[in-house]
Amino acid sequence: MTDEIDDVVDAVMTASRAMLSVVARSLAAAGEPSGGSAGEVTLPQYRALVVLAQHGTRRPADLATALAVSASTATRMCDRLVGRGLVERARTGDDRREVALVLSPAGRALVDEVTRLRRAEMHRLLATLPAAERVAVRDALRRFADAAGEVGETDWAVAPLGTEGGAR
Repeated sequence: MTDEIDDVVDAVMTASRAMLSVVARSLAAAGEPSGGSAGEVTLPQYRALVVLAQHGTRRPADLATALAVSASTATRMCDRLVGRGLVERARTGDDRREVALVLSPAGRALVDEVTRLRRAEMHRLLATLPAAERVAVRDALRRFADAAGEVGETDWAVAPLGTEGGAR
């Protein structure tokens, strides 16, 4: 049983490197609408943008939890994203100390462009597989994503800006 699981782990690790390469290439190829280069956005920063796209407005502490980083790391990351115009800070309620983070229109445009580029490359790669293998890959990856607690692609890609909780 352990050898079987190790073999699957090896296959998933290899596939995850391939998928990470697709993300990195897509991020590098996407241009920020503000005229900058998406290459200036790191993969961890991009992940923060994706979390905000998936879940809508977040408190910095909630974003830190979702990214599995310290609160200070999330704050520094958001400072950079705010500086690039990709994330906005908003005061919540009457407590001026409480801040919420929301994806800006420029941040949404970047996530949408990177997603478009990723989908195009994934389409090209998957088109090389026979139809039956594509179905098997789809089913296995859906179960894997469910086990990891990931939101389905079509569920988060349409989450409106600034929503509490986003689409689920």
